[in-house]
Amino acid sequence: MEKKRVAIIGGGQVAEKVHVSYYGSREEIELAAVVSPNADRAKNFAERNDIPHYYTDASEMYAAVKPDMVSICTPNRNHYENVMLALENGCDVLCEKPPAISADEARKMRDAAIQNNCLLAYNFHHRFADDVTIIREKAEEGMLGDIYVVKVKALRRCGIPGWGSFTNKEVQGGGPLIDLGVHMLDAALYVLDFPKIEKVTAKMYQKIGTKKSAGTLGEWDPEKFEVEDSLFGFVELEGGRLLQLETSFALNIKETSIMNVEFCGDQAGATLYPAQIYTDEGGELVSLLKREIADADRHQKSMRSFVDKCLGKDVMVADGEQGYVIQQLIEALYESAEKGESVSL
Repeated sequence: MEKKRVAIIGGGQVAEKVHVSYYGSREEIELAAVVSPNADRAKNFAERNDIPHYYTDASEMYAAVKPDMVSICTPNRNHYENVMLALENGCDVLCEKPPAISADEARKMRDAAIQNNCLLAYNFHHRFADDVTIIREKAEEGMLGDIYVVKVKALRRCGIPGWGSFTNKEVQGGGPLIDLGVHMLDAALYVLDFPKIEKVTAKMYQKIGTKKSAGTLGEWDPEKFEVEDSLFGFVELEGGRLLQLETSFALNIKETSIMNVEFCGDQAGATLYPAQIYTDEGGELVSLLKREIADADRHQKSMRSFVDKCLGKDVMVADGEQGYVIQQLIEALYESAEKGESVSL
């Protein structure tokens, strides 16, 4: 079988540790090229990972290499232009989260994938955990009954990233919501099979990032801290369901970090990481399902699904349509927080 040729756009940590690492484990895949605007960085990346070609210009790479598949691992601001160029060149695309900076960009990316008959997938890797599969299946079977409240938490006590551009609003599009919250929102909506979103209400704060300069993930310049350090929201879903969101880079809580989703049904409740289902009998908590350790192999499973899908297998991916829905929700939460009023979708 002829190998699929893959190009990497962006020479950062996630490109090397996740994308290149996985592609190198698949005999059906050939790592063909890397693109980075910095020539030295591109060259070093290619040499470290035995990639034969490196470029500073993506258009030049497409003309010369003609890859079948592309991983987009650039800063958020550059997702749109790079995804569109890859799709225009007939490539299947895996883009890091979030899909884009705006819902309009995500919609255009979805439409371009359809028009060019290409696969567009997003690396929402948390939904690929076995724990999520279990809870989704049990919810579909009715074990939880009517799920009417969902609690999404993506929290850090003082985990503002001290590298990259995470505090730059223009480059990132926002703070913890678009970086952390987006993951747990995707996992929650995937379990619920992406119900219609009716109304969003949110409040965000910038209380800590402009005062401190160091935390568990390094140092940052408080004078250049432009994003929210916490955001809280209520998302009203069809059928009267309510999703409650808490997300932060910095928040004075007891735990160092919380990344989880809780589902409250009228028959039982559940959490995702690790997967647990429980109910109450006579005032006593009763465990119906309990995994002791959450599945940590999420990145690998997300990558495997993308490659398998490109090879023609019928597997789940976080596709362009779902990415558009997530981006709409992110945009609505920020809009509500900025305007101080609810936003209807």
